[in-house]
Amino acid sequence: MTQVILKQAKIIDPSSPFHNQTMDLKIENGTITQIDKEITTTSGFEVVNLPNLHVSKGWMDSSVSFGEPGYEDRETIENGLKVAAKSGFTAVALQPNSNPTIDNQSQVRFVLDRAKGNATTLYPIGALTKGSEGNELAELYDMQNAGAIAFGDYKKALQNANLQKIALQYVQDFNGMLVAFCQDSTLKGSGIANEGDVSTKLGLKGIPALAEELHVARNLFLLEYSGGKIHIPTISTQGSIKLIKEAKAKGLQVTCSVAVHNLVLNDEILMGFDSRYKVLPPLREEATRKALIAAVLEGTIDCITSDHNPLDIENKKLEFDLAKDGTIGLESAFGALLNSLPLEIVVEKLVSSKLIFNVENPSIAIGNKADISLFTTQDQWQFSKENVQSKSKNSAFIGQKMQGKAVGIYNNGQLIMNN
Repeated sequence: MTQVILKQAKIIDPSSPFHNQTMDLKIENGTITQIDKEITTTSGFEVVNLPNLHVSKGWMDSSVSFGEPGYEDRETIENGLKVAAKSGFTAVALQPNSNPTIDNQSQVRFVLDRAKGNATTLYPIGALTKGSEGNELAELYDMQNAGAIAFGDYKKALQNANLQKIALQYVQDFNGMLVAFCQDSTLKGSGIANEGDVSTKLGLKGIPALAEELHVARNLFLLEYSGGKIHIPTISTQGSIKLIKEAKAKGLQVTCSVAVHNLVLNDEILMGFDSRYKVLPPLREEATRKALIAAVLEGTIDCITSDHNPLDIENKKLEFDLAKDGTIGLESAFGALLNSLPLEIVVEKLVSSKLIFNVENPSIAIGNKADISLFTTQDQWQFSKENVQSKSKNSAFIGQKMQGKAVGIYNNGQLIMNN
């Protein structure tokens, strides 16, 4: 284990007695053993002394794809976890969209085994249906026993309402959670961009907000009928915000996330037909982007995800209508968010996934496990290809201005720095 002294780090952690204080932190054998105004450097300790250093509870990304097994050309678990660590994330929830799909306990155990020994902890999301094909439920109970933290089919909305109802009822027996991507396939049709002025000008088939909202409403009705817990990932419309806010007021166990790119970018950026900006749900108009920001600030949106999805050049660098949906986002998440939201909100929304998915979340206090993200807030820089550490380079943020920078993590007894 790496023994570390963090010098003059501002602690951003409302649950810590040292919140908003600039302190030295001493970490021994993975545990915080001392927090003080000044700690004498000790032999055998690695010292981190950076200008404007900040620390918080470790961040968790609730939606990442790594490709492995099956799509290692896009990304491997080993490299993906290194990228996550250097991007400030001590935990990630891995989507099941590999080949084979993570839809049984052996696949869950495989990805957990591949992730062993890394500073960033991997938590698998098991597929809700076999092969993520939407026809019959996968081995949910067995997958949870093997280590899956939730169940959902990545970017595939379950069109069968009765199967969704049965799944909600079934997982209650073992306190499971469903991750329900929401999109009505008949309303989406062959749409590839937000239905609005921009798609009309560009001659692109539109995806109406209604396609998402109708499915959100249906799933919330099913949740109210069946009980259970549901997480709605990457919402993107004003109607979805309203529906989820009303459901929470009723006391339903529903949480939701938004993707960084939907908070930071709008559909005007599609004017150049650059397929890096083709994502699902699509980038919406500016008024909706501002409404999503407001929903984060008021607490209706519970957490923020990078929705990191590496894609190979053969599937991404194509004509806009042929390219696959998705962007990588781990490396750019923090710097992009700090342009749009206050620091404490950014940290809160990057940490809160742990609470949603029942993951250990120790505060920064003496005697606690060191599970810490390290970052600065004053750096102003431009994200470029040189900043991409993922195997795939399909980033929607290349050329975007960044505020602040993730500089690494300490977790699982390891210090990883983004040098």
